[in-house]
Amino acid sequence: MSGGTSRLAPHGPAIERRRMPSGLVALALGGFGIGLTEFLIAGLLPQVASSLAVSEAAAGWLISGYALSVAVGAIALTAATARLPRKNVLVGLVALFVIGNLLSALAPSYPVMMLGRVVAALCHGSFFGIGSLVAGSLVAPERKSRAVAVMFAGLTVANVLGVPFGALVGERWGWRAAFWAVTAIGVVALAGIVVLVPGRAGRAPTGSPGPVPPSGLRAQVRAFRSGQVWLTLAATALGYGGMFGAFSYIAYTFTEVGGFSPADVAWLLMVYGVGLVVGNLIGGRAADHDRDRALVLFLLGLTVTLVLFGLLAASATASVVLIFLMGLFGFAGVPGLITRVTDFAHGAALAASANVSASNVGNALGAWLGGLAITAGLGYTAPLYVGAGTVLIAAVVMAVAARQATAAG
Repeated sequence: MSGGTSRLAPHGPAIERRRMPSGLVALALGGFGIGLTEFLIAGLLPQVASSLAVSEAAAGWLISGYALSVAVGAIALTAATARLPRKNVLVGLVALFVIGNLLSALAPSYPVMMLGRVVAALCHGSFFGIGSLVAGSLVAPERKSRAVAVMFAGLTVANVLGVPFGALVGERWGWRAAFWAVTAIGVVALAGIVVLVPGRAGRAPTGSPGPVPPSGLRAQVRAFRSGQVWLTLAATALGYGGMFGAFSYIAYTFTEVGGFSPADVAWLLMVYGVGLVVGNLIGGRAADHDRDRALVLFLLGLTVTLVLFGLLAASATASVVLIFLMGLFGFAGVPGLITRVTDFAHGAALAASANVSASNVGNALGAWLGGLAITAGLGYTAPLYVGAGTVLIAAVVMAVAARQATAAG
């Protein structure tokens, strides 16, 4: 398979081949902090709305504004920093994250709070896009997807802990304390990246075999001439869209169909989060073994899970099992999709960040389609079936991409 990962020359920075290097810990911690910033606000909205004297709807825009800024920042910042050393870019992105959360912690008004959310969000997509390339460069090529999974483990753990963390800290010490805590995590992650990540991480040194990752913006844009890049981005958007289209309305499915109380939703979402963590780690190993086959199987597994969820949503026991599997299959493809798009883009950071943007576009598309199904009177299980159909299309796209890649040799 075509790939952009190069083995470093003997005189390049040391790459750990038998164990995960310490630089991945710093990247995972950065991912954890960024994930907390994204998720914790949901548990703090009532306090923020009251403190800043805005409506619940206006407070909700702190979530929507973050998501939109992620999609924009992923492309814009990666393009703007195309020629800079990737470690330096990561340091700058985490510094931006710290500044954004510091603004949120100190915000005297709603506009300043929104500014803090936007500033913090701008680093999100680029951090995971560029960070995935750096993570892959720290290990041997055959362990690249596992390295990406380790970095994303921070994000998946944050998904489990984000809302309860925000609610707990906010209840005890106020909502600003939660943002102070995330700011501190960002500072530690920043120091870790400075100390533990090699200076040339993410770049192939002179004389190493394989294609050198493009540095200029024009060269990175040329990477999008590959049909495999576009097929992988399409699979990402459709796969994410199907899962999050169903997930966006899952609370209604639990309470209106499954008979759970609203108080049960929090722990059910934690079960989903545990599925994300497990799926991420399984997916990294599977992708290193047989990436395309694993991606198709994970997408088919998610399709079947969503269909079964729709059929069995009235069963409390089945709902618990299936929400776990939904998280597992839903995130298992993430490491493989990222390494696949960057391999066919020959290590272009812009392609990695485009993959993050594609997932956010998919999230928005999926939520919209799920909402249409409910508005049409199809019931609260309808988003699960719509999601299953969307993910099935993603599986077909991935199978076509795999067949074309095999035929091309």
